[in-house]
Amino acid sequence: MKAGVLYGNEDIRYEEIPTPEIGRGEVLVRVAMTGICGSDLPRVLDGGAHYYPIVLGHEFSGTVVQIGEGVDRVSVGDRVAGVPLVPCMTCEDCQRGNYSLCRHYTFIGSRVQGAFAEYVKLPERNVVPFGPEVSFEQGAFFEPSTVALHGLRCAGYVGGRDVAVVGCGTIGLFTLQWAKIFGARSVTAFDVSDARLALAKKLGADFVCREPDGRQFDFVLETAGQPDAIKTCFAIAANKASICCIGTPHRNVNFTAREWETMNRKEFTLTGSWMSYSAPFPGEEWELTAHYFGTGQLRYDEDMIFRKMPLSRINEAFALYKTPGQVQGKIMICCE
Repeated sequence: MKAGVLYGNEDIRYEEIPTPEIGRGEVLVRVAMTGICGSDLPRVLDGGAHYYPIVLGHEFSGTVVQIGEGVDRVSVGDRVAGVPLVPCMTCEDCQRGNYSLCRHYTFIGSRVQGAFAEYVKLPERNVVPFGPEVSFEQGAFFEPSTVALHGLRCAGYVGGRDVAVVGCGTIGLFTLQWAKIFGARSVTAFDVSDARLALAKKLGADFVCREPDGRQFDFVLETAGQPDAIKTCFAIAANKASICCIGTPHRNVNFTAREWETMNRKEFTLTGSWMSYSAPFPGEEWELTAHYFGTGQLRYDEDMIFRKMPLSRINEAFALYKTPGQVQGKIMICCE
């Protein structure tokens, strides 16, 4: 099969490698679409891969083309989204159903071979079927959608409250939609990009803002992973609010004593969110994503995709990220 193989920093090659051979309890998926995730960028552009060579890619969809012995939940021909986490199922966190916190996990597309390839193999429990009303583009958005929903779970989210989503990238756009689906009184989206704010409005945000305007919010979801965005969350949180940081910062976040005191004075709850899983594995985050994409209540818009590029141009796709601000939205690598 053809694959985009990472050999070193900025060294990703389109070449032929052996097609994976499946064993008992595994399925082989013909990949249709794989999104480039922000976490892939340091692996390719900053020497951040666990080892070389490696095939990355963990936000993907495709069609089951082969099933191993003992597989009875999916069939050849099923359209599926890939679930990248492979938890150990035996550690204390797994036993409690906290698979995102597994101490001995592996991960398809960073620790084992992933979906920047024509085929990928997975355990049976790591595929989520979806119907013909859901496109392969939507299937490749399952993973970021589940990350967004897991953040709401971590925040203790309930409907009927005013919600702020800080950052309108892919995960932020899904976060605001989940807040609306589950009954937010209002959702306000914050971002520095007018284009992203316009898309947030199109996808259901009640209000959009570039910077705080004095309003306070009961639930604040941070999805950008930027120091200024995290500080914005502190500023706009209401008394007794819940703040959840879904985004992963790659720079130090420094607070003045006065900024940090805001948490004391407002008595808000600050928590984090990691990945997107719950019991029974892979969790309701994945089941609800399949359901609400199917009903159309969870929406996909073509403007969420910056560009679709064939697998043969994967090196060119990653090179686009070397120009800051050039890529606005998701790049999808296409095998079909």
